[in-house]
Amino acid sequence: MSPATAPTPTTFIFHGGGPCFFMDWDPIDAWDELRAALEGVIPALPTPPRAIAVITAHWETPEVAITAQTSPDLVYDYGGFPPHTYQLTYPAPGSPALAERIGGLLGVAGIAHRYETQRGWDHGVFVPLKVMRPEADIPVVALSVLRSFDPAAHLEIGRALAPLRDEGVLIVGSGASFHNFAHFGSPLAKVFDDWLNDVMVLPDAERRAALTGWAQAPAARIAHGREEHLIPLMVAAGAASDVPARTFYRGRVLDTEMTCWLFD
Repeated sequence: MSPATAPTPTTFIFHGGGPCFFMDWDPIDAWDELRAALEGVIPALPTPPRAIAVITAHWETPEVAITAQTSPDLVYDYGGFPPHTYQLTYPAPGSPALAERIGGLLGVAGIAHRYETQRGWDHGVFVPLKVMRPEADIPVVALSVLRSFDPAAHLEIGRALAPLRDEGVLIVGSGASFHNFAHFGSPLAKVFDDWLNDVMVLPDAERRAALTGWAQAPAARIAHGREEHLIPLMVAAGAASDVPARTFYRGRVLDTEMTCWLFD
């Protein structure tokens, strides 16, 4: 891929709950602020991305898996929602060429990976992208998280993918800064969120060290009993190198503190 005029930012987003943006809620505006924040991501970039690579919390594999289809199907990996949410569409093209480029970068870094030609895009991919880019006109490739949840390994994945920023690819970590159904609404959500916000603006080496040891942070295991939704942040931060994070959304969703960041 040819170089872009300026490095494309990386981002970590809260992708919401299931198909939350496309159904009725009580209160009716429960997801409006997050929706507006996600809608603003791509218009705020220096130039529109040529492609989007999404690391999704909802796909766990032993090695990095990369979607390599031209037209991936959607995986409606949620349950108990209204019938129309199982008919949502997101007809963006896939990009086998970008998948191969990603695999090449991971290979150079010695990171095990494979190409996926059967599994489609889960709701950690198509639901936020349907908000962020409803035109569905930008090629998309999805990546899994490692089943090990090793934070250092995911920071290295991000570092390996960093050259994509110079090629106009928007790297999106799709998860949640808080994800523990047993503790939604806990005041301790803000304790961990405050820690994350402090860490996100540290220099690269300090940030990497803090994220590697995230489980020792205040209220860490209250925020993430199982860390699959936090791990995509490691990839986004790893690809950002020494760029400090900029908070583009911080608010309360379902009475729980949540944050999204952009690494310019």
